[in-house]
Amino acid sequence: MTTNLFTELEALLASDSQYAGEDGNLLKNKIVEAALQLKPEFIKLLLSNEKLKNNFFTEVEGILIFDKVKFQKFVSNKRFLPDSYTSFKNKIGLVGDEGDFLAESKEVVLSWPYKDCVLEGGQTKEDAKRNEVFWNEILAPDEINRLTEPKTLTNFVKYDSEGEHNVESISKNDNLIIKGNNLLALHSLKEKYAGQVKLIYIDPPYNTGNDSFQYNDSFQHSTWLTFMKNRLEIAFILLKDNGIIFIQCDDNEQAYLKVLCDSIFSPESFVDTFVWKNTDNAPTLSKKSRKNIEFIHCYEKKQNKSLSYHGRESDNSDAPLLNSGNPIKNLTFPPNSIHFNIPDGIYKKGIYESLQLLTDIEVLNSTNNNSVTLSGRFKWGQNTVYDEISNKTYFIIKTDKMSIRYQREDASIIAPDKFIDGLYLSKAIGISTNEDSKKEIDNLKLPFPSFPKPETLIAFLVKAVTTEGDLVMDFFLGSGTTAAVAHKMNRKYIGIDQMNYIKEVAVKRLCKVIKGENGGVSSTVNWKGGGSFVYCELAKSNQNFVDQIQTATTKNELQTIWQSMQETGFLSWKVNPKEINDKISDFTDLDLDDMKRFLIEVLDKNLLYVPYSEIDNEEFGISEEDKRLNKIFYAKKV
Repeated sequence: MTTNLFTELEALLASDSQYAGEDGNLLKNKIVEAALQLKPEFIKLLLSNEKLKNNFFTEVEGILIFDKVKFQKFVSNKRFLPDSYTSFKNKIGLVGDEGDFLAESKEVVLSWPYKDCVLEGGQTKEDAKRNEVFWNEILAPDEINRLTEPKTLTNFVKYDSEGEHNVESISKNDNLIIKGNNLLALHSLKEKYAGQVKLIYIDPPYNTGNDSFQYNDSFQHSTWLTFMKNRLEIAFILLKDNGIIFIQCDDNEQAYLKVLCDSIFSPESFVDTFVWKNTDNAPTLSKKSRKNIEFIHCYEKKQNKSLSYHGRESDNSDAPLLNSGNPIKNLTFPPNSIHFNIPDGIYKKGIYESLQLLTDIEVLNSTNNNSVTLSGRFKWGQNTVYDEISNKTYFIIKTDKMSIRYQREDASIIAPDKFIDGLYLSKAIGISTNEDSKKEIDNLKLPFPSFPKPETLIAFLVKAVTTEGDLVMDFFLGSGTTAAVAHKMNRKYIGIDQMNYIKEVAVKRLCKVIKGENGGVSSTVNWKGGGSFVYCELAKSNQNFVDQIQTATTKNELQTIWQSMQETGFLSWKVNPKEINDKISDFTDLDLDDMKRFLIEVLDKNLLYVPYSEIDNEEFGISEEDKRLNKIFYAKKV
């Protein structure tokens, strides 16, 4: 029966020249496309055969419905047109269970548990994995009401070459360092800085299990993806239309991160994935290979085909003046404009391999002692040659074949290479190691190991896509390398981090930059010191209790904290303190870490920090000076 149906279909389609070639062979692709597009003449042709009609059409209340999926599977069978050798489509791409191309379905997304939620979390020490509970709680959308409202800022300090000062005023011209949860800080900046940031560079936790980003659930990939998605979505809003983001990661999550970024920024906005060879740290041994490279995904906010990025300066040491595709023309070169790597002497006019000498050349002291006219397929005209000579470009003939090249005194700028290592950075920026950055961090005598990214790498990215005065942002500030480089290169910057050591590391480092420290890229960019920045913090509410819980060392401390939380804290609406107190022994019987987790879970995460809308609420104790500065910071332009 099926064989007869194959024969019936082949015979029917062969009768129509639209679906058969001159040699009589059926055009399988045209047949499939006609079916998928429901072309009327094709449907009419199928209906003309009773067997085909009964097999591929279903009657619904007197109306015949064509089952194009069934038809496509049928004609894809190797028994139909067996010389196709395969039942698969003749296009390359990912397909779903039904054989449809994913890209054509418009329904393909990266999906994971809790994707629609917000990952709220805190971390105050780099070594959190070892000696404190790192908590991150996934909040469902219906649990969120005030989480992303702008937050009150406090503890303002201005730093310049004269030291620390009270902040008199604050504006978008100020460089900012903000301590606090970066998700909430980003949302606090949204109204003021939306569409203002030219470059975002972030070096987030890599989800390796070996760094400071630790998990308390079993969905490691999904937890990390939720964490990143929440922050990248607000980062997209903060970028200018021609803004660029660089996201550094290792190979543990880079594939997932790339797909996630495609969904936020769009695949068309993807620029490239740069590969950085981390030569400053010893290569680490993975299960199957040694790894010393990391990946930097680069996206534009909006695709800009006319925009080019600057990499290192080229030396133009091998730039031919001849181009075989150009018409023949004559060019005259004045004395001493051509350099020769052939012996001094007289070279007679005539036809050489690459060009024709229309005049003799007298080479003296490795340059032309006379005016010379050459004929060849030059890519420049006479006026361009004179312009280049006036700009100190000189021309080179290396052999007696007389193939002429040029070299400019001021090198041109080329697009960045995809592979970035120390040698490349030495050409792009001027120095190739991270030793100066490490020394700056080592001098701060941190109680934990720190491996800052080299200033050369950040300077390379800053140079590639920004100009002086552009705004640069890093919301995983860490040791402050991005802010330090932006400061030295005369870019404005915003840095955000929640770590307790932000004042001991990033702030102190920037104070040294202001005083003119000569490490990193200082000499390359001719940094002499100067400038200023403003430091501030998100004003804590429930976060104060989180800090106390994390640093507690005994169960008695935690019981005291629980009493304070009931008196002055904001508890989750799902929590009934009386029920907990009635069964307090269940609470105290928990081990220390579980007691900590429990207390953190019962806090209302919407009120970790003081909402700006509550700045005048006496319960939060915001000073009059902080109120004044917040109102300046959040003021809308009239």
